[in-house]
Amino acid sequence: MRFNKHPLLVIVMIIVTLLSCTKIDIEGYSVYKIKEGHHRSNTAYCTTKSNYISFNAIFDESAQYTSSDPINQYDVNKLYGLSDCGTSHTNNSIRFGWRWLNDSLEILWFKHEDGDFSFGNMTTIDFNVSYQYSITFTEDSYILIVDGVEVEVDRKCSETYRKYYLYPYFGGDEKAPHNITIRIK
Repeated sequence: MRFNKHPLLVIVMIIVTLLSCTKIDIEGYSVYKIKEGHHRSNTAYCTTKSNYISFNAIFDESAQYTSSDPINQYDVNKLYGLSDCGTSHTNNSIRFGWRWLNDSLEILWFKHEDGDFSFGNMTTIDFNVSYQYSITFTEDSYILIVDGVEVEVDRKCSETYRKYYLYPYFGGDEKAPHNITIRIK
């Protein structure tokens, strides 16, 4: 496709690039940085009506951390996912979570339902390795898969609503103790 024949496409691509808080690396991954003392990696607002997302993600050694409060080491940081049920993500959403615990990088599922959250372990992963992740929305469940490990989690709403993407986020009440980099494609 030649861009000079589609000026609107060029304008849209420029706007998306300018609004994006991420850089694209040489391998095509979006580089999300959670800066020391912050929670968020991105403030972009993108929506979808799809009932399926799939992506690859790479963590580096910056995902290792020690919480200032030892109990916070068990908190679940967020990787990527979607809001659901036509509500705010703090009311209803599903995403992958992660944490550094017992010298391992754990991947978890993390769900908000009617304002309450729940989560569960899925697997552990290695640094600097690309893993495939997917979430499928069915009428009554979410099916999450990472590295061949599949988990089915109950879903409260059965309709297809417009959803918005949820980007890497550190902590709950604690902010990132140092810069953390996550690459997603």
